[in-house]
Amino acid sequence: MPVEEWSDDITLVRLVDDPQFTDDLELLEQQMNDGKRKPCAVLDFSGVRFVNSSNIASLLRVRKRITTTDGRLVLCGVRTQVWGSFLVTGLDKIFQFVDDVPTALASVQLK
Repeated sequence: MPVEEWSDDITLVRLVDDPQFTDDLELLEQQMNDGKRKPCAVLDFSGVRFVNSSNIASLLRVRKRITTTDGRLVLCGVRTQVWGSFLVTGLDKIFQFVDDVPTALASVQLK
């Protein structure tokens, strides 16, 4: 399952390209709005080869939801082509990036 509860406080989402990318982020956002998910999340981008404007909009909505509940959001496993999209849009300055899932999980736990 791409959206999984890693611990009581952290949700791990293993993303892949669209349409699953958008669906997974919408599911995460819905579960957070329903109170079913804790405010900390790790988004694993290792399966993502490209992002589009819809993906970016979904990411920004999730980030807003998490930051308003004093949670943490960490992105990891971002490929070079996806990293370029984050750089061009300036999103590299508002998201926290790390190399891999274990590092991301440790980073979220060091809250």
